[in-house]
Parts: sequence; structure tokens; C-alpha cells
Amino acid sequence: MIILYPFIIAFIITALLTPLSLVVIKKMGLVDDPKLHKHPAMLHKKPTPRGGGIPLFIGIVITSIFFLPKTSAVIALFVAGSITLLIGVIDDKYDISPYLRFLANIAAALIVVTAGITVPFITNPFGGILYLNSIILPIDFLGLHLSIALSDVVAVLWIIWVMNMLNWSKGVDGQMPGIVAISAVTIGLLSLRFAGSDSFSRVSVDLSFIIAGASLGFLIFNFHPAKIFPGYGATAVYLLLSAVSILSGAKLATAILVMGVPMMDGLFTILRRLLAGRSPFWHDKKHLHHLLLSFGIGQRHIALFYWIISAILGTLALVLSSKEKLFAIIMLLIVVGGTLLFLHRILKNSYDKDRL
Repeated sequence: MIILYPFIIAFIITALLTPLSLVVIKKMGLVDDPKLHKHPAMLHKKPTPRGGGIPLFIGIVITSIFFLPKTSAVIALFVAGSITLLIGVIDDKYDISPYLRFLANIAAALIVVTAGITVPFITNPFGGILYLNSIILPIDFLGLHLSIALSDVVAVLWIIWVMNMLNWSKGVDGQMPGIVAISAVTIGLLSLRFAGSDSFSRVSVDLSFIIAGASLGFLIFNFHPAKIFPGYGATAVYLLLSAVSILSGAKLATAILVMGVPMMDGLFTILRRLLAGRSPFWHDKKHLHHLLLSFGIGQRHIALFYWIISAILGTLALVLSSKEKLFAIIMLLIVVGGTLLFLHRILKNSYDKDRL
């Protein structure tokens, strides 16, 4: 029952903060007006506040003050999150360059990893453990000879990937907070197995349930028709989620599985844009949720589809062995990738027929 306290308090605080913050967010001009903001993936027809990352992150911070230890790692994590939130709010207001946002994500990830939140090992699905912190990579940069542990490199890449991947997964109302909540609960339940084993274990448990509670509190106002959008400021929450997935022992396979559909969609998006000779940073309207919309499926049903799949995969992640998780991830890659290719082919054929 104790693990429910952070969840419930985060839920209540965020649910109260979100409607109260709407007044401030509107005064700040954090409003997405479809007549002024031209975006290829835009779905809404009327001006809607898009600074939802503010109450979402603040709800997590306030709850964390009561439940998380004030260690240097925890403080660094929230400093990095605050920087990410600030950059996100600026982007929500002015639509800054995606390259500048990406640099900010790298800086935030480096702050987190420098504080000791890293991936010291991964479980070999075929037996044994691979200790990444024992593998040192020599790097020459601007005349400097550096030695960086592979564990730090993997952690930075993982954090950046989760931050960007989840940003692509907020295309329909309610989609993102539901995915984040389910992912956080799954990671939190898995972390309970390691609770007490090291200094990060309890942080992983409590912060996971705090993120889940805050996300559901925000979901009340983000479900279709949304009263507020997460905006890019919600990247701060994705940063926290990526961190808890590697706290108290690497749980990357679990995180990959529970976030499997947006993960595979993100990977497919990058490959598709690169093969088309386009930058992977620039938006389009070809994500899986956009394809489902083009077939007449409503936003609520698409959000529910993502939640149900995430819940099923999260449940599997809790009971499967490391080897079974690997095969599940491979199967997920094949199924989601095949589905995306199939849907793209149908739409292309339909477009070609319409042109004729």
C-alpha cells in the first residue's frame, strides 16, 4: 500500500494544478492556434493551450519533495528536467529549431549521466551479464584524449532516444500520458524486486509511481477533446521516465517492450525520413497514429489502442525471462514494422488511384 501514496498524491496535485495553470499558460501565450501555427501533423481546429508540461512536471517535483531523498543524483535529475522544461516552454512559445532542442536534450542527458545515473550492465539474454562499465572507449575530441565508459555512452543515447521517441507519441489526445503512465507503473513494479539492493532502488520505485500518478492526473484534461496539450515542455517527464528505467539495475528490455509500439514507430520514422533524403528532425504526418486516423479511426480509439497494447506488453515484460523478452522485441519489430509498411502501401495506392 505504501507505494500507492506517491501515486495518489502525484495524481491529486497534478489534477488540481492543470486546470489552475491554464490561466497562467494562456497569459504566457502558450496557445497552439491552427490558423497561426502551420504544422503538418496538426489535428485540432481551435486554439488550445500547449504548455501542459508545466503542471505535469511541477506535480512530479512537488510530490518528489516528500518522497525522494535529496541526494546529488536526484537533484541533478530534476535540474536536468528543469532545463528541459525551460527549453520546451520556449519552443511551445516560439517554435525554436529542432536542432537546438536536440542539443538541449544532449546537455540534459549528460547532466543525468554525470550524476551517476548510468547503465552499468545489461543482462545477456543467452546467459550471464555484460558489464558495460568495464568497457572503456578511447575518444579524441578537439585534441583531447578522453576515456569514456561504454555504460555512460549507452545511458546518454538511451535518454536522448526516449525523450525524442515519446515526443513523437503525442500525436492524438491522451496518447502520450497513457503510455507514460503504463510504462512507469511497469518499471515501478519491476523495480520493487530490487528495492533495498542499492541507493537508487527506492528512488526508482517511488519516482516511477509519481510519474504514473502525475500522468494520469494530466490525462483527465488531455483526453479527447483535449483542454490542454503536453507541448514540448513534457520532454522533462520523458527524461525522468528514461532515468527510472535504468535506475537500480538496467531494465532496458522491459522499457523497450512496454513502449514497444512508439519505439518501433520512432525507429521506422527515422529510417523512412533518411531513406527519403530528409532530416529525421522535421515533422510529417506519417506516424502510426496518423495512418490510423487516415482510415477513419477516432482519436479516442487510437489512444485506447496504444494503452491496451502497452498494458499487454507491460504485463508480458513482468513475467518473461531475458531471452523471452528478446524474442518478444524481435516479434514486435516485425509486426509493427510490417503493419507500417502495409498501411503506407495502402495509402500510396489509394493516393495514386485518386490522382488517376
